[in-house]
Amino acid sequence: MTTAFGELRAALVPVTTSCALTGRSRATHYRRLGATGPVHGPRPRRRPPPHALDAAERAGVLEVLTSPAYRDLAIPQVWVRELDEGRYRCSVSTMYRIARAAGQVRERRRVATHPPRARPELLAHGPSQVWSWDITALKGPVKGVWYRCYVVLDIFSRYVTGWLVAAAEDAVVARDFLADAVARNGTAPHTVHADRGGAMVSKPVSGLLVDLGVLRSHSRPRVSNDNPYSEAQFKTMKYMPDFPDRFGSLEDARAFCEEFFLAYNHEHRHSGIGMHTPASVHFGTADQIRDQRQATLDRAHTRYPQRFAHRPRPPRLPEAAWINQPVGQPQPTP
Repeated sequence: MTTAFGELRAALVPVTTSCALTGRSRATHYRRLGATGPVHGPRPRRRPPPHALDAAERAGVLEVLTSPAYRDLAIPQVWVRELDEGRYRCSVSTMYRIARAAGQVRERRRVATHPPRARPELLAHGPSQVWSWDITALKGPVKGVWYRCYVVLDIFSRYVTGWLVAAAEDAVVARDFLADAVARNGTAPHTVHADRGGAMVSKPVSGLLVDLGVLRSHSRPRVSNDNPYSEAQFKTMKYMPDFPDRFGSLEDARAFCEEFFLAYNHEHRHSGIGMHTPASVHFGTADQIRDQRQATLDRAHTRYPQRFAHRPRPPRLPEAAWINQPVGQPQPTP
C-alpha cells in the first residue's frame, strides 16, 4: 500500500485522492510526514501570491492615502474617488491592510483634543474642612414631574449641613442654599466640592464661594467616583424601606426629607466614622461616646473573660477622609 501511495503521489495525484484509492488515512500520512521531528528556527517566509502588490505599489497606495487631497477622508471615500478618476489601485480591503501596517487605521483627520482634567485630591482631618454637595431628582406625582433635592455634607463627619427640596434646579436657589448652610454651620469650610452640573459651576455659586474665601473643587467630566460622599448619601436615602416611588407633592417630599435627615444626622450610626452618628463626630462628642463604649466593653470583659480572646475595643474613628486619596497619604488603621 505504501508503494502504491508513493506512485500516486509521484504522479502528482492529490493527497486526498491518493488516500482514498489506497485506503490510507490522511492523518497517518501527515503524521508520518512529520516523523522526522520538529523544524527549529523561524518558519520559512510565505511566498506572496502572484496577484499581490509589490513594495512600490504599496508605497504608491500609502502615498495616495496620505496625500493632502485624501488624508482627511475615509478609505472607502478615497477608493471610490480614485475610481471615478479612472484609476484602480487595489481593493478597499487592501487599502485598509496597507493603512493598518502604516498605523493609519485610526482617526486620520485632525480633530480637536482637550487636555485631561486634573484629578481632584481633597483631604480633611476634621469637620468643616471639606464639604461635598450635589443635587438629586425625586419623582413627582405624575410622569415627567421631578423635584430637586439639594444636599451638602461634611466629608469627615458625614454630617448633612444643609438640605433643600425645590421644584427645579436653579443657580440662585443653589447660591442661597449654600449661604444658608454656611450660616447654620457658623463657619465656612476650606473647600467645597461638587460635580459639573449647571448649578454647581454657575456664576452665582462661584461668586458666593469667592466672597466667602472658599476654594472650589469639581469632579472630572463623567467620573462619578470623584464625588463619592454625596453619591453614597443619596443611595442611603433612596434605599430606605419607606422611600416612596413617587411623592404626591412638593410638601410631601419636604416632609420625608425633614424626617430622614434628622434621623441621618442624629440617629444613624455610620460605618465610615466608627459607627458614630454624623452629629456626634461633627460637634466633637465622638471621643466621649467611644470612652463610654470602652467602659461597657471592659465591664463585659471583666465579667465574662472566657468569651474574649483579647480585650475588646470599639470601632475607631478614622483620622482622615479624602476624595481620591492624595499621593503619599497613608491609609489610616481601622
